[in-house]
Amino acid sequence: MIHVFVALCDNLHQGIEPVPKGIGNGQDPATNLYWGCDYGVKAFFKNLTSWKLISTTQNPAPHILERCIFKEPTFNAYIVADAYDGVYIKQTMADFLNAAAGVSANTVVFQNDTLGIAGNAGMVAYIGHEGLMDFSLDSFPSQHDSRKRDAVILACDSKQYWNMILRKAGANPLLWTTDLMCPEAYTLHAAIAGWLNKEAPMQIQQRAAEAYSKYQHCTLSAAKYLLVTGY
Repeated sequence: MIHVFVALCDNLHQGIEPVPKGIGNGQDPATNLYWGCDYGVKAFFKNLTSWKLISTTQNPAPHILERCIFKEPTFNAYIVADAYDGVYIKQTMADFLNAAAGVSANTVVFQNDTLGIAGNAGMVAYIGHEGLMDFSLDSFPSQHDSRKRDAVILACDSKQYWNMILRKAGANPLLWTTDLMCPEAYTLHAAIAGWLNKEAPMQIQQRAAEAYSKYQHCTLSAAKYLLVTGY
């Protein structure tokens, strides 16, 4: 199980460099840069042959505008991806952190399957603006149980901002960043592919860097400097 927390790109309510209005409306998942655009989480995974979109739910929980469930049959793996209203980026990040620490451990039911989300997932991921540049979270939970979850944080300079927070939560930083970046879904897909294949962290970093280099047209060395693993 993989649970992905997406803070929709929002020109009006986040401290970002403005993007075109159509893709920077944090209340419209369908056209949002991090969700409905070609390299947004929903659109990108929906267009992959290896993953199948099996469920879409509108407003499944407070502040979540849309939830998508994807399944990968070879590994019997599931992604639950939540698109949060961009106004509530702070809540998105808090929910991600509580999942990483195991404080929240929930389930969703799809047909005959009960899927573990939040702290019940093996991997949790945050996608979006690095909100910790603009505000501090209200609390920093300690690890709630003995389980060590893998965490992916695709946001600008996330290693700097999340280092001590993630240590306290007891999560393993499988992939995070050292500089400004574009948190699009091809990087997440690469990390998930390596994780499902039980690859070593450095192999997963290599996969992610290769994907970022390909789509961002930067050198592989630059991508490997940007995307790192571990503390």
